[in-house]
Amino acid sequence: MSIGFQVLQRPRKVDPQWVERYRELPVANVSDSMNRMTAAGTRLRPMHRQGVLAGPALTVKARPGDNLMLHYALDIAEPGDVIVVDAGGDLTNALIGEMMVAYAVKRGVAGIVINGAIRDAANIGAGDFPLFAAGVSHRGPYKDGPGEVNVPIAIDGMVVEPGDLMIGDEDGLLCVPFDHVEQVHARAAAKYAAEHKQMEQIAQGSNDRSWVIAALKTKGCALLGEA
Repeated sequence: MSIGFQVLQRPRKVDPQWVERYRELPVANVSDSMNRMTAAGTRLRPMHRQGVLAGPALTVKARPGDNLMLHYALDIAEPGDVIVVDAGGDLTNALIGEMMVAYAVKRGVAGIVINGAIRDAANIGAGDFPLFAAGVSHRGPYKDGPGEVNVPIAIDGMVVEPGDLMIGDEDGLLCVPFDHVEQVHARAAAKYAAEHKQMEQIAQGSNDRSWVIAALKTKGCALLGEA
């Protein structure tokens, strides 16, 4: 074993049925159902025109500015995988551009997450291939390594294990741990349904706002008209 420069076997990955079920849920609802404690940071934004990201994580730990291990991850990715790259958030060199995206699409990759920079932003931004990144740089990458594939990584405190479920939409990215996918989905689906009902009540003018006054009184807020 060569820690820091190795490719490991992914021991497991989330089942495709859960990938499809999560596609129907807003990331915000899933995040709320995980107690709002997990996030990949506000810098990681969608670089593509539109489209939901969902799939099992194929993780890459890359040296900042180097994409050798990302290239290998593209070669071994299975259809439906989301390649998640921890490049330390460095924006000096872009790790991916339009040619690598074209290859990812050809390979059936479901999306890519780069905790780092991309280039060819106009071309990528005109497409629907889900790609999240921290920024843009015209400077290209090196291809020397080291790096690791299928190891645990962390992006702004969000831990991603190989095979975990990655989801992303206009509000950002989220990792749902493999062992909690079913439980979190049940909570998020219930919240999604409750919010739809609340939206209907707002449209009808029947939504209950009594909780606001109750919360203020519970916290001891001085209200208008009260001595």
